[in-house]
Amino acid sequence: MENVIILGTGCAGLTAAIYTARANLEPLLIEGGQPGGQLTTTSEVENFPGFPEGIDGFMLMDNMRKQCTRFGTRFANDMIEKIEVIDGVKKLTAESGKVYEARTVIIATGARPRLLGIPGEQELWGGKGVTTCATCDGAFYRNMDVVVVGGGDTACEEALFLTRFCSKVTLLHRRDELRASKVMADRTLAHAKIDVVWDTVPEEVLADSDGMMHAVRVKNVKTGEVRELEAKGFFIAIGHIPNTTFASEILKLDDEGYIVSDHESGVHTEVDGLFVAGDCSDHVYRQAITAAGMGCRAAIEAERWLAEQPELAEA
Repeated sequence: MENVIILGTGCAGLTAAIYTARANLEPLLIEGGQPGGQLTTTSEVENFPGFPEGIDGFMLMDNMRKQCTRFGTRFANDMIEKIEVIDGVKKLTAESGKVYEARTVIIATGARPRLLGIPGEQELWGGKGVTTCATCDGAFYRNMDVVVVGGGDTACEEALFLTRFCSKVTLLHRRDELRASKVMADRTLAHAKIDVVWDTVPEEVLADSDGMMHAVRVKNVKTGEVRELEAKGFFIAIGHIPNTTFASEILKLDDEGYIVSDHESGVHTEVDGLFVAGDCSDHVYRQAITAAGMGCRAAIEAERWLAEQPELAEA
């Protein structure tokens, strides 16, 4: 039986592994469907402390993985489909058919952005114009025109944030009224740099001869009119999907599927010995550094919890 099993190899999972490995808990880290998490698809990370010139997202995650390995973390290439707790033992059934057993589990499975599924979206992802995070990538579009798609609070927040850098922000919304809170909607509509285009959906992200985004083809859902909006950046802000389905039978999830924390630390769940960290629980900040911080907290809380369970230590 393992002392600690960590699910997910993004910033939260790898940080939890570093801390639990250094505490001599010999963690087993199960990688899941996207080893390294969302940052592996990011060409440059400028807001992670310690890298004044920025760092490639894949390289950052690879460095964290090497750090985990240095302290003795073991890795398993598998995907967990179900968690059960039997007499205090956490039983994890994997896609491979293998059943893992642990005294504690740290769930750091992250979330994936909800995408549009339109042509050009994948082809121009990662430094070529298409992104889902203004906080992460907004500074790359300084003095450029950009497009944001969405109509809720997240889309309004992204649009407002981008006005700090961009010449113009066009907000596309498929309806004729924003779904955002009144305060956010009013602030967005009043901003001189933001132009809201109503009743309109994106149909394709277009690339120039250098393979970089140069425009978005959009369609008015009422008139059928199709036109192109010139822009260098396309920010998709229609929500995220937490990777938590496998835990839905044992843990409390909110209306959007995020795991609910039941403790002031923010990492305890309602089940003793099950901890959570990163974007599968955090739908507010969703940053690499906040995920890493939660991974640290989850690891320390797991270590403390194990120290208080002598009967498990002897099992």
